[in-house]
Amino acid sequence: MPDPTETTLATVFNNREAIGQILIQRTPLAGFVLCHRDDQTNDHVETFAQAEDAIEIARYDDDGNYRPLKTAPNLRHGWRLNLADADQLGRTIDYFYPGRLAMIEAWNQNRLITTSLRDTLNRQSGMYRIAAKISDEQIEEVVGNFCRSSDGCLRTILWKRDGEGGVASTELPPEKFDPGFDQTGKNRRAVPLLCQEGCSLLVNECREAVKGETNE
Repeated sequence: MPDPTETTLATVFNNREAIGQILIQRTPLAGFVLCHRDDQTNDHVETFAQAEDAIEIARYDDDGNYRPLKTAPNLRHGWRLNLADADQLGRTIDYFYPGRLAMIEAWNQNRLITTSLRDTLNRQSGMYRIAAKISDEQIEEVVGNFCRSSDGCLRTILWKRDGEGGVASTELPPEKFDPGFDQTGKNRRAVPLLCQEGCSLLVNECREAVKGETNE
């Protein structure tokens, strides 16, 4: 019987060679080599061999700053991960991009459920409840700035602004909503980092926008 992890990864990475900022190459012995996509031809890198090493690699950017959003386009350079098998590959990807493999698998099986931003904001409580008061104009600006792929987030947005199906932000290009587009801009065969609902960091940005208007 085929290994379920290997079967899942084979489906996810079918004819694709990258995910986010990570390049994935197979080895002759059924293993995998991972590196930053900018480091494909760089031999002066630090070598690792355990899936758990990805936790530390993903923790800080090139300047040593903590990365609260793991799908931000600021994964540090200068490393290479040699992995023995598909099980290690799956765990490594989850350390780099938590939950994204599960999202792409659900999407491939047509069972991925998305939540509009308004619904996400309306279910907030406590100090984040105020975020639901954000205007459509503010959403345009907040989402347009926070979620843009160049310096915000590499996820492909699948959710809508509201129950009426409004686009998340017209300040984002159409490619931001296309799972077939490589959000790094490198135009390579890449597994998309799917975004099924607004994250907690975006919720906080919405909260800050409302608070800023209230304090003016």
